[in-house]
Amino acid sequence: MKIDPIPPHIIKKSVKYAIAEDLGQIGDLTSNYLISKDQENEWVITSNQNGIVAGINCAEYAFSFIDKDICFNAFIDDGEKVITDTKIASISGRSLSILTAERTALNFIGHLSGIASETNKYVELTKHTKAKVVSTRKTTPGIRALEKYAIRCGGGFNHRLGLDYAILIKDNHIEAVGSVKEALKLAKQKASHLMSIEIEVDTIEQLEEALMCDAKIILLDNMTIDNLKAAVNMNNGRAILEASGNINENNVLEVAETGVDIISIGRLTHSSPSLDISLHCSR
Repeated sequence: MKIDPIPPHIIKKSVKYAIAEDLGQIGDLTSNYLISKDQENEWVITSNQNGIVAGINCAEYAFSFIDKDICFNAFIDDGEKVITDTKIASISGRSLSILTAERTALNFIGHLSGIASETNKYVELTKHTKAKVVSTRKTTPGIRALEKYAIRCGGGFNHRLGLDYAILIKDNHIEAVGSVKEALKLAKQKASHLMSIEIEVDTIEQLEEALMCDAKIILLDNMTIDNLKAAVNMNNGRAILEASGNINENNVLEVAETGVDIISIGRLTHSSPSLDISLHCSR
């Protein structure tokens, strides 16, 4: 699957903010006190566990932002699998600059690779079904685009990128306007004919109401496996069905095998552990 790249301006904005946060007011005290300005070495970024890599471009920009003369050479691409001791990239140049950028660079690769790796677990578990594994808006504030990219590196797909991407009528919207029927009516009245409208339901009765209103995309929230199966049977191919809520490695296969079209999983972005990545001097 072709992975759409992160727009460069997003990488630059995110990395600059992270570096400014790390440098504080007077910069890297330790490296400035211990490392001479003319000392040059070659360093290697290595994986310490198996996984899927993402965020190499972020790491490269972190080093080049600190010092434009640093040479960064990636050995693999985002989306590729690594095993323990895989060399991901080499960095050569002034060691003072490299050590100053080290933590920011590794934070981006580690965090994004963790998301990609976790996503890939779910994708592999469900690959024999038609269900697509997708992310949600439960992302780290400020770096959503990067985390959504990491999902794609792991073989998953993206849900809404933001509130302006599509209409998703949630339970609180339904409570505010009174019913599934009223919520769908208002959305259809005001939305462009080109705009997607999805509605969340948490009971079979609400699903039936949504189908009677000709809903095209329906989110089945926190339903049991039996209710998901009943929902798929009732739907009979009329609407796209998305399962969501409390889905994990232990139950994702069972959810996928109910016949739903989409499985959205918040924990991919809010709870994935970072991939263990390190930087070592090679010469």
